[in-house]
This record gives sequence, structure tokens and C-alpha cells, in this order.
Amino acid sequence: MYTIKKYHQDDYLIWNDFVAQSKNATFLFHRDFMEYHKDRFEDFSLLIFEEDKLRAILPANKRDNSVYSHQGLTYGGLVFLSKMKAEKIESILDEILLFLKENQIETFFYKPVPSFYFLEGNKEMDFFLLKRGAVLEQKEMNLAVNLSVPLKISKSKMKHFRRIENLDLDIIEEESFDPFWENILQPRLLEKFGVKPVHSKEEITLLQSKFPKNIKQYSAYRNDEIIAGITIFETENCVKSQYGATSKKGEKFRALDFLFINLIYKYKKEGKCFFDMGIVDDENESGYNFGLIKQKEELGCSVYNQDFYKINLM
Repeated sequence: MYTIKKYHQDDYLIWNDFVAQSKNATFLFHRDFMEYHKDRFEDFSLLIFEEDKLRAILPANKRDNSVYSHQGLTYGGLVFLSKMKAEKIESILDEILLFLKENQIETFFYKPVPSFYFLEGNKEMDFFLLKRGAVLEQKEMNLAVNLSVPLKISKSKMKHFRRIENLDLDIIEEESFDPFWENILQPRLLEKFGVKPVHSKEEITLLQSKFPKNIKQYSAYRNDEIIAGITIFETENCVKSQYGATSKKGEKFRALDFLFINLIYKYKKEGKCFFDMGIVDDENESGYNFGLIKQKEELGCSVYNQDFYKINLM
């Protein structure tokens, strides 16, 4: 009933057309986004056809004898149209698992998009995977502001916000990522954590050139000096703060909070549903960063889930 094939570059147009029509995809699933780091991942993306009609796609990569959906993306999952019924999704999952077994794949790791990204439900695959022996291998707390209800920014944050409003900070939507990457993000990550951003300046610039409506850079300046910045990934219903950082001078002015609150108000006014501030995982005993979750909750975030499933096939 179904035919499954691995993605080939000849499928570029049909893949992207399907992403544009689906009920549960974001621009991260567009091949132009997935392939900016194709040298780091062995692609194992799948297209599922019913006769000659494309019914679903699975962004994925392969490592050793395991398939992941997708290690190079914040989230993954099976992508399908809104008219797809649960019974067909179940059948497609069975075909995918069979295909993986036939290709000697021993383990399948599944990382769905957080549910608040879509107005329609997106949990069918989670249910069917668990029924077939998958385990919830990991669960992360994903902090997000629900923009469709009254905001719950803490009184202390708002007190400082009103004070900072009088300090003549300028918020700019940048045309270039150079000021933020070179003066704030890279040096601060290196100083505080000894790491580099996931995206290099060249990579984020390339991605923004391909997705100018989705990837944006907002920065806070004082006296023409950049003191904080937030890189935004914008989807139909949500915005995600992909990067946020401030200089030492910016810390004195609480410039990052000032920028976050202005963007929260901006996107609420524009009708977005959620402002995603990401996960708060940590390698400590509790598994989460106490300071980070406190900061995000004071900005009005609530806790949602980012789930990670694993199913053994052999």
C-alpha cells in the first residue's frame, strides 16, 4: 500500500512543496535549512508514498546503526497533511519501522516538535510509538510564553523594565549578524562556558539569506554601542529565541531582559501564539539550570515538554 524511499537531491522540489503544505512542519524542515550542515550528518530522510502520491516525510539522519529524527535540528518528527487520519499515520509508522529493519537499522530515535508550535494536534506518532515498545528516553523542560493569554511577567522584571525605558536604549533589527556575533555572542559564550555558538556567523548569515522572513536579529544599543542581542527563529505561530546574550555593560542595564520584554510585547501584538525560550537542561544532579528556569519564568514562561523517544528494532 505504501512505498518508502530515501531522499535524493532530485526530490528537492517535491519535499519542499510538501513541507509548505503540511500541518506540522516549520522552515527547519526545508532542504535549504537541513543541508547547511550536510557535511556533519549522513542524511537518511524518508519520503512515504501511497501509490504515486506523497503522504508523509521524515527528516532524519543515520549514525552507525541508528536513525535519528534529526540530530542536526532542534526537533524532528513525521510530517503530514492536516487531512491525514490517525489510522493512516499508524500504518505509515509500521511501514517506516519495517523499512528501517530491512535496512539493518537497530535503533530509531524520535524527537517530535513541541506541541505548542501547532494549533492542530501533533501527538499521534508519540502514542503509536509507545504502543510498539518505544520508551520515553528523555524529557526536557521547554520554557515558553503563551502569548494568547494575559502576560505574567514578574513585578521585579517590569519594575526594572520601566526604569530602563528612560535610559535611551535603542532596539534595532539588524541587517548584519556581525555586531552581535563578533562583539557579544562569541566572546561571551567563550568566556562563560568555553564554547562557540552552534551556528557560525557565516552559517547564520547564509540561513538568513535563504529565510529572511524567519530568521531575524534584534539588538539593544546604548550610545551606538551594542550591549545585547537576540536571534529569532520565527514560524507561523511561534517565535524562538535561538540565541540571547549581553555584554558586561549590558548586564548592568539589564539590557537582555529589556530586549526580551520588548519582543514579547511585539510578537503578542502581531498575533503570535507562543514565544519559545528553549530548554533549561543542565548536567547537574537535578538535570536543569536553576538560574535559567527562574529567569525565564520571571519573563512569563510556563513549562512545556520536549520529548525524546527510542525504539529498538533488532
